[in-house]
Amino acid sequence: MAPSRSGIMGVVVPGSLASSSMHVNIDEPHLGVVGDVGLPREGVPGRVAGDAGHLAATAAGRASRLSGMEFLCFHRDRRDTLPLREALREEHWSYMDRFASGMIARGPTFTEDGGTPTGSLHIVDLPGPAAARAFAFDEPNYQAGVYRDVLLRRWRNTLGRRMGDFPGGPVGGNRYLVLALGAGRAVDLAVPPDTDRLIAYGPLLSDDGDTWLGTAMLVRAPHPEAARALLTVRRYADIEVRRWQFGGRR
Repeated sequence: MAPSRSGIMGVVVPGSLASSSMHVNIDEPHLGVVGDVGLPREGVPGRVAGDAGHLAATAAGRASRLSGMEFLCFHRDRRDTLPLREALREEHWSYMDRFASGMIARGPTFTEDGGTPTGSLHIVDLPGPAAARAFAFDEPNYQAGVYRDVLLRRWRNTLGRRMGDFPGGPVGGNRYLVLALGAGRAVDLAVPPDTDRLIAYGPLLSDDGDTWLGTAMLVRAPHPEAARALLTVRRYADIEVRRWQFGGRR
């Protein structure tokens, strides 16, 4: 059964919920990840009304903002679905080709040893929330059951560039996806000073862009703790760090 696309962005819709026709209350802006047990993980949103000027000025000062809204979509793999993922590789790439003009960053996540895929990240410019839900749920791997759940949030490209503009290039060194769920007043809105380490950086936001829900970044770092340390760690309810690499056709 196809998942419902109604409600606020950021709800993760696992296949188990979709297949059992269960519904999650998605009217509250603090709902975050929904795991296999079907329970929301709660965070405390920070209103960014007082920080909106900073966000807008930072974004306006960057070079390459696109025309729509920017969204972060992270599909987490189910266990033991690697053969299915590999079988659908061309379908996945062909699907993503349709969004190439708006793609800011993309690529798979892995176990720390880099050996096994654990998920798939896409940061993409889209017309709005409805288009973002379609992007996430129509993806061939999601439709085939490769993924366990989906994290979908509005995001803001504070670096104002795509991953191809990263000075370090697509290979060399360890790269990480850092997903930090907010717990109070907005923090880390300013870009860290060492931008040569940053591939992508920006706040996670509510649909209307007024509520700060966390921070997401792609970064080159020697190890996960060094990546985590770029953030104000104690101001987050949870910080997830995953090994990541540049994606796209090979």
